[in-house]
Amino acid sequence: MGNSTHRMFLALWPDEAVRAALCARTEDWDWGEGARRYAAPDLHLTLHFLGTVPDARLPELREEFALAFEPFDWALDAPGLWPHGLAVLGCQETPPPLLELQRRLGLAVQRLHLPLELRGFRPHVTLARHALHACAPATMVPVRWRVEGYCLARSTGNPAARYEIVQRYPGSATA
Repeated sequence: MGNSTHRMFLALWPDEAVRAALCARTEDWDWGEGARRYAAPDLHLTLHFLGTVPDARLPELREEFALAFEPFDWALDAPGLWPHGLAVLGCQETPPPLLELQRRLGLAVQRLHLPLELRGFRPHVTLARHALHACAPATMVPVRWRVEGYCLARSTGNPAARYEIVQRYPGSATA
């Protein structure tokens, strides 16, 4: 571990079936010129970005972020283009369990004295960057996602394997 640091975040990580569905939905877009689509292994939903964190803090992060929650279902059904050329797949209706999980993890972020994002939570999966000329599909088959866990992850700085999962946190039927 030493003195190294990593950019850390909490995220929902799709299983293979959800990842395949997300990739299939990207084929419905007209990407235009310059869009940089995310590779399948990079697709995720960020719950909280934690900033640059020393590796020495990993044990306390692993412990503090272990929260019980009930698994839940949700649907990604709202393709869109956000400012600065972000192509995303969001949701028309955010399920209350997702909001509650994100809120409770935010309290843990505060207890750890890490920076907390002040903008409102807009759940989405980023599909591409630099997508200024992309056209989102008018309609799209929703991606159904059964959320059975979340993870603590870090950016690697390696374009071939952009992210690494540090810790997985499964949901519990008795949360």
